Amino acid sequence: MRYARRGGYTPVEEEKRKLLRLEAAERFEHGDEATVIAADLRVTERTVRRWRKAWREGGIAALTSTGPVSRERQSVREWDRLEAELKRGPLTHGFSDDQRWTLGRIKTLTGRLFHKGYTFRRWPSC
Repeated sequence: MRYARRGGYTPVEEEKRKLLRLEAAERFEHGDEATVIAADLRVTERTVRRWRKAWREGGIAALTSTGPVSRERQSVREWDRLEAELKRGPLTHGFSDDQRWTLGRIKTLTGRLFHKGYTFRRWPSC
């Protein structure tokens, strides 16, 4: 799955996800196990259990998307400016020890440019 530029699903990906939820609903009606559904649809069992709970409580209507989790904090212009500044490189912004962008550096740059704070999740090393 590929996230759109500003996070979340693209419209095409959202449509695919909707079809997965509807297929899962049909499988719930047939009594299929969560593990089998998850394997067939290539999603986690936790996701299937969450969908099944919503389906039990509200039917198929409960499986429709509710839209983005939160409202956008940056405007399109701000995203464009951040992208342009990132292309200029870390050295331009005072990061002289190496020339890589890290989440921490991007957070610092975002704070400097827009006076907004963000929390970035760090992924464990593989």
